[in-house]
Amino acid sequence: MNMTEVTLTGASRARLLGDFSAYLSAQRGCSEHTVRAYLGDVEQMLAYASRHGRDSLGAVDLGVLRAWLASMAQARRSRSTIARRSAAVRTFFAWAVHHGLIEQDPSLRLATARVSQLLPTVLQLGPVARMIDAARDRAQDDEPAHLRDWAALELLYATGVRVGELCGADVDDIDLDERLIRVVGKGDKERVVPFGRPARIAVSAWLQRGRPLLARPDSPPALLLGRRGGRVDQRQVRATVHDAAALAGVEDVAPHGMRHTAATHLLDGGSDLRSVQELLGHASLATTQRYTHVSAERLRSAFELAHPRA
Repeated sequence: MNMTEVTLTGASRARLLGDFSAYLSAQRGCSEHTVRAYLGDVEQMLAYASRHGRDSLGAVDLGVLRAWLASMAQARRSRSTIARRSAAVRTFFAWAVHHGLIEQDPSLRLATARVSQLLPTVLQLGPVARMIDAARDRAQDDEPAHLRDWAALELLYATGVRVGELCGADVDDIDLDERLIRVVGKGDKERVVPFGRPARIAVSAWLQRGRPLLARPDSPPALLLGRRGGRVDQRQVRATVHDAAALAGVEDVAPHGMRHTAATHLLDGGSDLRSVQELLGHASLATTQRYTHVSAERLRSAFELAHPRA
């Protein structure tokens, strides 16, 4: 397919997006979530270009791309959304040039929206403990879903793993004796993360008294199962975290907030940045360094409250 044949409508566009999807999955090792997000972003951009008189991929220029991003700013899309969409189209056009679909990359001079560096949501130790205690108390009824939710909460806080990583883990990926769980993170990078005794108790209860009641002959080897015996859905785990916060009467927090909380509590407890980076699976130390700002803010608050010369 040369650049004159790549039209922005019909089967040609569908084939183009299919090829790009295959590249993201097979060569870039992107997660299913990232592939879906990037495809949606690129499809929106191509549809916008088509509506504005560009009938082929080679006709898309910098002006169209800037106008597309500007339309999102006018629609009050968040900076992070605009930044991600900008990154998606840059990846797409670099791929198109590499494969000879276009001669020049129109996105090379496309500015990136600066993402505001907001401090991540972090819970104090007390609220986290109340959330987990509430989930543990509810699990005393031996309802399989309640046992699973308790185990999920304990693991999210104990390890700081992402929801997708936890949902993707299999039974064979967890070692209760050594208190280790193996997960696959971004870019298909595998890592092993330790967890504590409370999480081992919760996971043991789930594996012994909960999972066998949900497992079916055709169930996957997933560590966490849904009510119908399949691998638990990420949305269900997210709902579990929100439900636990409501049940405990604490500030609402998303699952990623549990990850932020785990990282901050590790640093507060004396862990070094490199160790936390390895535990969380961050490719860059700069990402982990965000948590030092949270710890510094908490230290400042404690100083101002307690020091006589604050």
